[in-house]
Amino acid sequence: MTETETEASTVEIPKIVSVDDHVIEPPHLWQSWLPPRFRDDAPRVERRGVAGIRIVGPGPKYEADFDANGTPADCWVFGNVVSVLKRNVTAVGYDRDEMGLTPVTYDNIRPGCFEPKARLEDMDANWVEASLCFPNFPRFCGQTFHEATPDRELGLACVQAYNDWMVEEWCGDSGGRLVPLCLIPLWDAGLAADEVRRNAARGVHAVAFSEIPAFLGLPSIHSGEWEPFFAACADTLTTLCMHIGSSSKMPATSADAPYGVQATVAFNNAMASLADFLWSGILVRYPTLKLAYSESQIGWIPFLLERIDSKWRDARSWLGDGGIPEPPSTYYYRQVYGCFFNDRHGVRSLDEVGVNNITFETDYPHTDSTWPHTKALAEELMAGLPEEAVYKIMRGNAIRMLELPVR
Repeated sequence: MTETETEASTVEIPKIVSVDDHVIEPPHLWQSWLPPRFRDDAPRVERRGVAGIRIVGPGPKYEADFDANGTPADCWVFGNVVSVLKRNVTAVGYDRDEMGLTPVTYDNIRPGCFEPKARLEDMDANWVEASLCFPNFPRFCGQTFHEATPDRELGLACVQAYNDWMVEEWCGDSGGRLVPLCLIPLWDAGLAADEVRRNAARGVHAVAFSEIPAFLGLPSIHSGEWEPFFAACADTLTTLCMHIGSSSKMPATSADAPYGVQATVAFNNAMASLADFLWSGILVRYPTLKLAYSESQIGWIPFLLERIDSKWRDARSWLGDGGIPEPPSTYYYRQVYGCFFNDRHGVRSLDEVGVNNITFETDYPHTDSTWPHTKALAEELMAGLPEEAVYKIMRGNAIRMLELPVR
């Protein structure tokens, strides 16, 4: 390679705004932030012996065998749920071959998983300026509080306590570097709208939602039931952030297929969800509503847009146009963001994916995380792209998506 070619392949990576990381909730969260009358029934951490953990079902779901003489593990206990803390969700700092389903305790995971000051230090080591974090125990859109207890008053209190902790403790002293992502009570769209507005009043512009709520036994986005929630998000410029797995159901070919099959095609639910929203007319009715698809990568987007526009154009005689006056891709380019961390094909398809529609993530502290080498990977992925495009992908689009102050 000549000196000129070397210079052309080198790109300056600005400080990254990661739109998909994760927080492991500290053991004190609900005991500290819930009103006292709820604390006896609140989520709590218990240390138990675990003989083994295995993946079951297409969720994925995990089952643990408990044995007092087994490996010590910290477990979240709430209602009918016992969730074992595992290394695959607290993986940073370990070699790839060690990032399995090993039970762990808070004593032997990286403090950045659950302590905000330590997280900021790990972000500094990874060339990350700001980070949006999805939950762990509540699951990716808070479905634990929908599924684990029939007590809706307790469930709402747990959601609100999580949001108060997220805003005031996790993000509160970070100088804006930890960006709040809040939850909603999934079982009531009116209460969900109220919670969006409550948090927007204190500067929150991101809320976790399910890719396909019908998979959770909730009304579909076509039912009309979610309109108060969508309206609140549009009014407050609150982005719907939908993580793969937020439907509690991953695509699978059969019950006995290796989990690697599900992991490989996990983006399928995001693809179906985007088709759902683009056909629904919701983005037409709410032109300020923003959608974000997290950890689904971006290489699949160009084909979906081509396909949906061709169906809208050529098959309306029997499909109907859904009340969509422009080709559906119009609303994608106006209101939707994709997210990736290692998708070379997607970057090569930048013109079709949309340079204004791509955001970046580090996935800290999960097994896919690129910590602490994210900057080096970004340099490889962004090599040869114009400086303006690199800025948008690494931070500019995320700033716009999350209504962050431009630094």
